Amino acid sequence: MTTPIALTCGEPGGIGPELAVAARAALPDLPMLWIGDPRHLPKGSAIKLIEDPNQAGLVPAAILPVLPHGFASENPPGVLVPENARGVIEVIERAVDLAMSGRVSAICTAPLHKKALKDGAGFQFPGHTEFLADLAGVKRVVMMLASPLLRVVPVTIHMPLREVPAALTPEVLEETIRITHAGLIRDCGVSQPRIAVAGLNPHAGEGGAMGDEELRILIPVLSRLRAEGMAVLGPLSADTLFHARARAGYDVAICMYHDQALIPIKTLDFDGGVNVTLGLPFIRTSPDHGTACDIAGQGIARPDSLIAALRLARDMAFARQAG
Repeated sequence: MTTPIALTCGEPGGIGPELAVAARAALPDLPMLWIGDPRHLPKGSAIKLIEDPNQAGLVPAAILPVLPHGFASENPPGVLVPENARGVIEVIERAVDLAMSGRVSAICTAPLHKKALKDGAGFQFPGHTEFLADLAGVKRVVMMLASPLLRVVPVTIHMPLREVPAALTPEVLEETIRITHAGLIRDCGVSQPRIAVAGLNPHAGEGGAMGDEELRILIPVLSRLRAEGMAVLGPLSADTLFHARARAGYDVAICMYHDQALIPIKTLDFDGGVNVTLGLPFIRTSPDHGTACDIAGQGIARPDSLIAALRLARDMAFARQAG
């Protein structure tokens, strides 16, 4: 793979700029470029300005290739500058354009500060993922959290727990499993995905004694997919799904709500987890942390998750090209 990965700048006042430099130092030979305003990078950073993505491969190892995108103003670490919100949005749009045209092999996105975007530019999307889906013209995508120890997909994401049963429809569950299945084949090199599906209720409902969602929703959907030849396990009791022996039996766990998915992966690999968006026409990964403006510029932010996100983007690009 010689086509570079595009790393977007994210919130300029957060830890994204300093982590970009640290990740490049840790991955000197990984083909990548950073899109943003060079003024927002730490002073004295080893960077090289480029005019086109195909020049990234000519930049010496450990020096960060920068595709410059001018912002309204400078941005000190830890400070939210409203007039820079439009530039953050434009960088994402530019990265998607490069990915859709094949000029970059994948997009890795540094975290956004949603309130800053809303206050400074009227940003109306709940987050990064929804904006990327809109730019790509895709109606539904799937969020997968991945590490070498575990992959998880939450069917429902950012909603109160009391709203989950109503949101958990057969259509949403089936579409989530299908997108996940296709994504593992296309982007993760898993030729025959083994998909474990957690129940919504304790003990997966225990035959209806602890809730009937498994009987009404999960079992019919899983039975239909198994009849098509998918290797779908479940519904399984979530409290026995994530120990080492259980994890060896599947490639991804489909979970019914946010914490059911994120607690196990963050417990197993807090610094190495990567956010992956499945269902887009391009590869997108992101570190599994926020902007951390409170520690920006202090030199204490860990680049582990961004490093893992860039490596996974590279591996997914290889898998997609090989397919």
